[in-house]
Amino acid sequence: MHFQSFHPATMSENIKRIRLNVSLFLLSLLFFQSARAQDSFEKATDWVNLHLEDLGGRAVLIIVKDSQIVYRQAFNDMNKKQRAFAKMRARAKDLEEDAYMKDFTPDTRERIASASKWLTAALAMTFIDENKFRLSDTVGKFLPIFSKYGKGHIKIWHCLSHTTGIKEGGLRETIASFQKAQTMKEYLEQILEYPMEGEPGKSFRYGNIGMQILAAVMEKVGEKDFETLFKERIAEPLGMKDTDFGKQGLPMAAGGGWSTPHDYIQFLQMILNDGMYNGKRIISKALIHEMQKNKIGRDCIISYSPDEAGKWGYGLGQWLMDNPLAIAPKKDAVPESVRSQAVCSPGLSGCFPWVDNQKNYAAFLFVSNMNQKDRYSSYRELKSIIDNSIQ
Repeated sequence: MHFQSFHPATMSENIKRIRLNVSLFLLSLLFFQSARAQDSFEKATDWVNLHLEDLGGRAVLIIVKDSQIVYRQAFNDMNKKQRAFAKMRARAKDLEEDAYMKDFTPDTRERIASASKWLTAALAMTFIDENKFRLSDTVGKFLPIFSKYGKGHIKIWHCLSHTTGIKEGGLRETIASFQKAQTMKEYLEQILEYPMEGEPGKSFRYGNIGMQILAAVMEKVGEKDFETLFKERIAEPLGMKDTDFGKQGLPMAAGGGWSTPHDYIQFLQMILNDGMYNGKRIISKALIHEMQKNKIGRDCIISYSPDEAGKWGYGLGQWLMDNPLAIAPKKDAVPESVRSQAVCSPGLSGCFPWVDNQKNYAAFLFVSNMNQKDRYSSYRELKSIIDNSIQ
């Protein structure tokens, strides 16, 4: 009987060969799964291509499910009119035309307008988790000057849900006010001069004032400027390296954010995972759920709501796409409702980030086009296509 002799070198080579084959198999499997995932969203690709001109000629769509990016696609095809307009904006801002007209990628950094509100609301939740303040606290407790002007009874949850009762002006007036103010204190002094149009909690006016008041409260409690607080508590823990609020001048908490598709989808992944990101707790599960409950009660008067919001409800820093019924258990209490199945925070620039709790996925349509029409119908149509494509 003969036995084959095995040499250590031969065994080592065999093991290496087996490991290499296994690695190649796993790599090919991952590639196949990724390609298959992309193919399953073919209708979403077709939709973006069909509407790309209305979206501004450039767009990025990213979808995350089960903590994995299952779809990522950039679309770039600006027409002559769009390119001419982009050149004009570049000259107006004294920027190089080529840099301003680059194709969009997952790392393109642009203004995200009201998609900033979701970020500011998330920052506020970190303070509530630490018991620095509560949703039911009044702003007068932290900013005594508001009490002097008869606005001290406005509560934190009013600021987060656009129900302060303060009558603010339109977008142009808001921008003009920000340009006049050099500091948070100077802008607050302007807010204090605005009239009240209704009882806090009973009058909804989508805008900027509530978030800015909240930013001032966070600066007071956190003993740092808003930009630093956001960086330390949200951006850095989530690896959002290219997301901030301008890094200069007075930060606009409700609409001054800058981000990239890659950064913002990481934020959405944290929201989808009930406040967890890469094994680290950013916001408590209870507060993530509270953010997604309707704060617009049946007796709340809608003073202003943008067309693109349709009949959505509003939680804390985000729209609720199924508008669950909200009822306050007692006078002046935070309204209660079931958790929304789908939440979002679209911006004036056309960006549309959303999280679907029922189908367990998050998505971000990243564009930069303020002239996009009929957004409400477009958002619903795209979301419906992706809902039906999710495996």
